[in-house]
Amino acid sequence: MSDIKVSAERDGQTIHEMIKESREKIQQHKQELEKVKTKPRYGDKPLEAYARLARAKNKTQVGLAAGFARRQIAQLRAALRRDSENSEEIKAALRQLEKAVSRAGKKKQDIQKEEITESRKKRLEEEKERERAQRLNAELRRAKMMRAFRERGYMHEAVIDGQQQKMLSATRNELREQAQALSSTVAASAEYAAQQYAAAGATAEAAGGEAAAPAVDVQA
Repeated sequence: MSDIKVSAERDGQTIHEMIKESREKIQQHKQELEKVKTKPRYGDKPLEAYARLARAKNKTQVGLAAGFARRQIAQLRAALRRDSENSEEIKAALRQLEKAVSRAGKKKQDIQKEEITESRKKRLEEEKERERAQRLNAELRRAKMMRAFRERGYMHEAVIDGQQQKMLSATRNELREQAQALSSTVAASAEYAAQQYAAAGATAEAAGGEAAAPAVDVQA
């Protein structure tokens, strides 16, 4: 019985070391991956698209901002096929970029209306219709101010969405690592149980053989 106890303690220590080694390997692998490549900052792409859209002063510049957003959409769709680990973050960035393209179209329309208002105001000034020109000028300033507010809102929305996606991604990665560590622990525990079962069976078989030996009739 003492031999069985010693064997069980030895096996138990081995399993404990295996679990510890498995966890260390997971952590080491994670650190090596972080050194090899930095995780892509997918949430930065919508921010850059909205920054370009906000800086656009005319329809040509708005078109360039929309073109940038479309190129980022194409790149993210390709990334979605190869980076399943960050798929949710990529999808969130795609949604924001698609909104940026749509909002660029709206800004083009707004700028066109502002240009028409500006032309009407200049014509009224030439015709000495100062009061009407002043009303159009106030209308024009109000329209530009509202557009600027909307654009700041777009940027704020993209920032908040990006922060939320980073938090969710970190949570998902942590849960994934915990699941991997738990899986390693369960596998090691199962192996330990199998070893103990095999050891107990071998001991019982040996004990049975020893008990049957005295029953042999050597005088026959």
